[in-house]
Amino acid sequence: MATTSDIRNGLCIKYNNDIFKVIEFLHVKPGKGPAFVRTKLKSLSSGKVLDNTFPAGRKIEDIRVETHKFQYLYPEGDMYHFMNTEDYQQITLHRDILDAPDLLKEGEVVTVQINTEDNLPLSVDMPLSVVLEIIHTEQGVKGNTATNATKPATVETGAIINVPLFINEGDKIKVDTAKGSYLERVKE
Repeated sequence: MATTSDIRNGLCIKYNNDIFKVIEFLHVKPGKGPAFVRTKLKSLSSGKVLDNTFPAGRKIEDIRVETHKFQYLYPEGDMYHFMNTEDYQQITLHRDILDAPDLLKEGEVVTVQINTEDNLPLSVDMPLSVVLEIIHTEQGVKGNTATNATKPATVETGAIINVPLFINEGDKIKVDTAKGSYLERVKE
């Protein structure tokens, strides 16, 4: 058993007969009244995000997890196939358990959290950023804007990302996997 002071991002807890992963948290100590912890929890079974407030010092049931590196192999409908990089064992995960399946490129290495009680995968953590190639985008017209303007671009995984006007087809860009947004152009 843990308490609210042990809450951190990525912690998996059992709450309301479901398993949740802490996405965000904030310890609040108001000037008047007792302290509390405001959290954003993501259900690992349904993918729904829930806002919840725990009173300070409340006991929470944490789940012991192990993390393993897995390499993404290929998609098959809504199922995604991964291979453990240590023992080469393969697992298949549903699209809902992934945070950003549109940004997953074949051969990408991800971190999978596995429940030690039943050896079932709980969540998949993508790398902070991925490098993807632009396969289609319209030409940007100079002089169209006075400030930062963007245009939609399709990357090699099929995702559509807004990029600056100077990005062209064939360019490689770095994409933030948490927000699905453009970070920078990658020089070869």
